[in-house]
Amino acid sequence: MKKRWIYSTVGAVSAGALAYALTDDNRRTKLKDGAKAVTQKVKSSRSNNHFPVEESGLPEQQDLENSKMVDEGSQFGVQYYNHVTDQEAEEMTKHNT
Repeated sequence: MKKRWIYSTVGAVSAGALAYALTDDNRRTKLKDGAKAVTQKVKSSRSNNHFPVEESGLPEQQDLENSKMVDEGSQFGVQYYNHVTDQEAEEMTKHNT
């Protein structure tokens, strides 16, 4: 019951604010221009097919930061796995003795 009241209040307030904004020509054109700018940004970001994830696994490139990231990341995973397995082995030996 409370949610319905909150949603209807928010909807009514936003509809009133939008109606007030659209009554003035200057505000209407600013609102339209802002909406166009946002849609163009969204469209341009979707059309960009370059994902940095595709480059992250290629340490042989000339990008030293990329190589360093791949190197550190692979060591972290191995060290974490070794740490967890060592802890499990210690717990097993404590429980068995």
